[in-house]
Amino acid sequence: MRLMRVGEPGLERPAVEIDGGVFDVSADVSEYDRAFWEGDGLDRLAGLVESGDLPPVADGVRVGAPIPTPSKVVCVGLNYRDHAREAGADIPTEPIIFFKAPNTVVGPQDDVLIPPGSEKTDWEVELAVVIGARCRYLRDEADAAGRIAGYAISNDVSERAYQMERGGQWVKGKSCETFNPLGPVLVTADDVADPQALAMRLAVNGVERQASSTAEMIFGVHHLVWYLSQFMVLEPGDLVNTGTPAGVGLGFDPPVYLRAGDVMELSIDGLGSQRQVCRDAQV
Repeated sequence: MRLMRVGEPGLERPAVEIDGGVFDVSADVSEYDRAFWEGDGLDRLAGLVESGDLPPVADGVRVGAPIPTPSKVVCVGLNYRDHAREAGADIPTEPIIFFKAPNTVVGPQDDVLIPPGSEKTDWEVELAVVIGARCRYLRDEADAAGRIAGYAISNDVSERAYQMERGGQWVKGKSCETFNPLGPVLVTADDVADPQALAMRLAVNGVERQASSTAEMIFGVHHLVWYLSQFMVLEPGDLVNTGTPAGVGLGFDPPVYLRAGDVMELSIDGLGSQRQVCRDAQV
């Protein structure tokens, strides 16, 4: 299934995408939250979809992130060999983990706000994993696979000066407002045949900057979920950003960064597409 949330910020309601149309399910599903994933939410939703009696969502309604604010956003750094090389970093022997503030998550077509004075705001197309069941000291990758709710597109927007020149953890360069557009859909795990065989692309102002595949990951999604569970408890509705391939602005010579008015367009096979306009944040 293809889950969506539609409506103005803070007023989003659950919906589903069926054959290109969007249908409201909020009369029967209150939210795609922890209770939904821990209960019989998916089964109830499947029954609603089978009934075929769902009200359509009008054209032009804003598309929000397909999940509400997660309890945490866990990110994986340097998880593509070509990206590690362009960053001048060694290939990691274990996943590099950092966090983003959960309130960075916004809709797939919402504006991205460049922080005041920023000169190094960058793009990163990523496969996002949404957790569907509690993950704690999982036994193996097969156990991890069964606890994934689904997949979505994530733009792990980054401010490189904050991340790399201001000391401390990367979180400072990752947690500015609007720095995690997500969606437009969450495609449930049963409808993604192989999460390690998805082509991914990102363009800025119509110029392709990233073109790769999740096949190029160093650590696959099932391994990442298993690995993370050895260090933290992942809760239903948590978000895992699995890394970005080569082609980020930092990797160009000289580097190329985002400015107000720039347009980012992202896609991952089977997961839809995103479009964001960059604006200057107002203080």
